[in-house]
Amino acid sequence: MPIKLAENFRAVFYAPFYAAQSLGFYASEGVEVELVNSSSPGDGVSALLNEVVDITWGGPMRVMKARDLQPSSPLVCFCEVVGRDPFYLVGRHHRPEFQLRELASLRFARVAEVATPWMCLQHDLREQGVDPSRLDRAPDRSMANNFEALCKGQLDAVQLFEPYPSMALELGAGHILYAASRRGPTVYTTFIATKRGIDRHRDAFTGMTRAIRRMQGWLTQHGGEELAEITAPFYPDLTRSILVSSLRRYEQAGIWARAPDISRQGFTRLAESLLSGGFISRMPTYEDCVDQSLG
Repeated sequence: MPIKLAENFRAVFYAPFYAAQSLGFYASEGVEVELVNSSSPGDGVSALLNEVVDITWGGPMRVMKARDLQPSSPLVCFCEVVGRDPFYLVGRHHRPEFQLRELASLRFARVAEVATPWMCLQHDLREQGVDPSRLDRAPDRSMANNFEALCKGQLDAVQLFEPYPSMALELGAGHILYAASRRGPTVYTTFIATKRGIDRHRDAFTGMTRAIRRMQGWLTQHGGEELAEITAPFYPDLTRSILVSSLRRYEQAGIWARAPDISRQGFTRLAESLLSGGFISRMPTYEDCVDQSLG
């Protein structure tokens, strides 16, 4: 069963998807997966709606937003892979007792490429009594530019995902102040498909979900170094030490789901964050957004 799967974008925290491919778990389920590059985050959903691809992976926030704009949206998500927030606050100075409310006193830059990291962080801040609009926030730039600004001492703290935290530590240019994974379950990455696509490819998508379940079992038995070994070809620009460090940190943070069933608690937390940040106008329902029939 040939399936065109659009990558959201190439990121270290997506390593389990590449592991399922490299370990042959899709193929063992009789599914021939062709990875299709996306030119930018979110383009996979556009390709999905235009039937250029059969399935994509990404944040359920896209399903929630689509439902908010159009209650009859055909998008649904299934098969949780990243179950906790993979972003970090990296600071210039070591602050072992750092509290999130201290961010209000620092020159700070958020992630601008995608919405979810900031939506989740601003909700964390509100819960700590901090008004996100009062932060000394730098103009929106790419993570690469923010990392460079941190290294030059132009910023005090930046919101980043791996490999940037590992790079900062290796260079001695920064320290991890806060791991967003500490928040607890927050459904971050799943497969996304249309209802029509699920009807058309039900057997294949069920097989892919079984493959992810096998991969999740594999992850419980193998560490970041072995995960780096099998996924390294997908990250040709990263040194071995940085990739291993990044994957170990994510493994220790528990960001990857242990089962493909989408967490209701994690779904609710994500939805609450998007609502408090004004990204959506009303709370979505789990049953509207999640297809529970493919497990």
